[in-house]
This record gives sequence, C-alpha cells and structure tokens, in this order.
Amino acid sequence: MKILVVGGGGREHTLVWKISQSPLVDKIYCAPGNPGIAELAECVHIGADEIDALLDFSLAEKIDLTVVGPEVPLTMGIVDTFQAAGLEIFGPDKAAAQIEGSKKFSKDLMARYNIPTAAYQSFSDHGQAVAYIRKQGAPIVVKADGLAAGKGVIVAMTEEQAIAAVDDIMLDQVFGDAGASVVIEEFMDGEEASFFAFTDGKNILPLASSQDHKRVNDGDEGPNTGGMGAYSPAPVVTDELYQIIVDTVVKPTIKGMAADGCPYSGILYVGLMIKDGKPRVVEYNARFGDPEAQPLLMRMKSDIVPVLQACARGELQQDSIDWYDKAAVCVVLASGGYPAAYEKGLPISGLDEAAEIEDLMVFHAGTALKDGQIVNQGGRVLGVTGLGDTVREAIDKAYAGVKVIHWDNVHYRHDIGARALNR
Repeated sequence: MKILVVGGGGREHTLVWKISQSPLVDKIYCAPGNPGIAELAECVHIGADEIDALLDFSLAEKIDLTVVGPEVPLTMGIVDTFQAAGLEIFGPDKAAAQIEGSKKFSKDLMARYNIPTAAYQSFSDHGQAVAYIRKQGAPIVVKADGLAAGKGVIVAMTEEQAIAAVDDIMLDQVFGDAGASVVIEEFMDGEEASFFAFTDGKNILPLASSQDHKRVNDGDEGPNTGGMGAYSPAPVVTDELYQIIVDTVVKPTIKGMAADGCPYSGILYVGLMIKDGKPRVVEYNARFGDPEAQPLLMRMKSDIVPVLQACARGELQQDSIDWYDKAAVCVVLASGGYPAAYEKGLPISGLDEAAEIEDLMVFHAGTALKDGQIVNQGGRVLGVTGLGDTVREAIDKAYAGVKVIHWDNVHYRHDIGARALNR
C-alpha cells in the first residue's frame, strides 16, 4: 500500500520510521518532509496546510492511507476534505479537532462530562479577564484560546505576570488570532504526564505512558516550549493510575465527543497533572505529541499500520499493543535562543557518528539541506532518542548521541528523565 504522512517535524520523522517497518507498506510519501525523512520516504514539496494540493497529489498517486502529523491541517479540516473525496485518512475531523484548536471548547467539554481538570473561566473582554485575575490572585494560568504552537500557555506566579500575559495575548496579539479570547485557570501543581490513546470514535486503544519536559532550561526553568525531551514509560503513571486515567478521562472524553455530535477519531493526547495519585487534565491535543512520539514509537513492537487503518475506518477492534520491555528517552537539540529568536542555516556535524550508535535514533525536526550540508532550520532541530533496559541506560544512550552532534549555539537540557530516576 501507499501511505502519505503530512508534516515535516520530529513527530513525522518518527511516524515515517515506524510505518516503514510495516510489511503492508510498499511506498511512503511525506509532505513536506525533511532531510532525515528523505532517507525513508519520498518528500513532496507541498506544505502541511496546503490541503487542496495534498488532496490532488493523493488522488493522482492513489494514496491508500494519509496520516496527519501536525494540528494545523486537522483544525483546517483536512480530514473532512479527504473523506469527502473518498480517501482514507487518520486523524479527527474539523469539528473534533476543536479539542485542541480551542481551549474553551475543551474546558467546556470537561465541565459537561465531569472530567477532572482545573477550575477556569474564559474571556473575550480584556477588562473582564484582568478583573478576574485580581479577584483570583496568583499563581494562575493564562492560555490563548487558539493554536499557538505549544507556546500559548503562561504559568504566572504573580498577578502582574498574569495581567502582562493577558496584555500580550489580547492587546498585542503576540499569538495572532489565537489570542482573540483567553482561558484563565487555577494553577495546578504536581507531576506532569502525557497519555495517548488510539480511537475510532467509539473504541479506545491506550498506549504506554510518557512524560514531556516543557520548560526550556534544566530544572524546569525558563519559558514553555513545544517540548525539550520526553521519556517512556513514566513511573509516575502506576498500573492503578493508568486504569484511573482510562476510566475517568479517556473514556468519558470519547463518549462525550460522540454525544456532542462530533465523534473523535485518531490519536487523542491528554496532558495530565498528577498529584497524590489523582490525575487532572491540563490540555488535550488532537495528534501525537512531539517529542513524546519518539520514545513511544521506539518502544512499540506492534505494527502501527493496521491500527492507523482501523481508526480511519471506524473499525478499531484491537485491545492491546505489544511493547518492547525497554525504556526510551528523547533529548531535543534546539537552536540557541529558542523559543525566542535564533540563527538559522548553521551546519550540523556528528550525524554520521551518531548513526553508528546502537539502539539510538536521531529524528530530524527543524533541519534543512543547504549546499549538500544539513543545517538547522527550526527552533527544535533534532530529537536524539535512545533505548535501554532501564531509564538510566536509555538516558545514557541518548546523551551519548547528544555528545557527538554539534552546531554553533546548540542548546539542550541536561536533565531529561531525571524525575523518573528520582522515583
């Protein structure tokens, strides 16, 4: 069969890598792809948000299954367009993708179906938002309602910080239209975890646990990013807690979406805060996490393609996934300055050396080819992912890869996986 993967980041490189292992697959295309993906798939120069062009390509090439990586084409309605043309596609339709596309939509859903989360209010009026912050006090969390590439959440430790965040989002429009309204919610402390489940809109197939590291610097300091590293499994998610998450969060979410008339199909990502053995939802995403996809899919033993097809067809019967009994750790190498401004086009060395390390994969995210040399092109550039019998071994493996890769001003965290070791 022929498969098209939409996107060009680390998550998409990981999906292409995993899909390429399936005996069912003859040919993989990726649009737009990146230099790492180009080693496994034919990269097509069509942007992830160029939905009509992607449709024309898929019809011309007789693509059997399209797998959507990023959230933007999902919220734009790529699934609706492809399905209307009779094509199989993995991911939620436009109505269901609001679960990520609008913070208000997702919070209202949780409120309706008693899914545990932080208390909140949403505002489209700047003055009312500021008055609410003054009434509630700090710490408090301010979120741009729409998509902001993982950066639209400000955890404010003082009222002044919270009001400044509202000013930035609503008055200065630092996130554009995403900031037309804001959700302001109670601060939750605890330990974060990421939980994923495949679903066809009715049935669910949960994945192994994982944990992301959102802050840019060691010790969870600095601003939020799209993710600076991840590991799987996450010891904070015990067997008992795993079942609680499935029963109190995942199942009610999928049932609630169906009851509201927008059944959710694809992969559901639930960002959780765990405190005293109890989970509360921080956010939903309508796609695989990046960088969580990297350690999760490296640990996944089962063929992913039948699962993707079953979700796309509304025929998910599979009730378990086989996992390698190993831990995986992904360390993100970012451009110096990220998540703010950074220099692009800097040559990257050491990739060939890293490729020779056993049980290590370097997934490309923000890379490009310039004069035959791989250079940095985005904020998060590479996801160096190691496998090991224990989390400690997986950490050592990932950092062995990090050690041999270099470009000017490369930035990474030195403590990915530390929380797992502390347990």
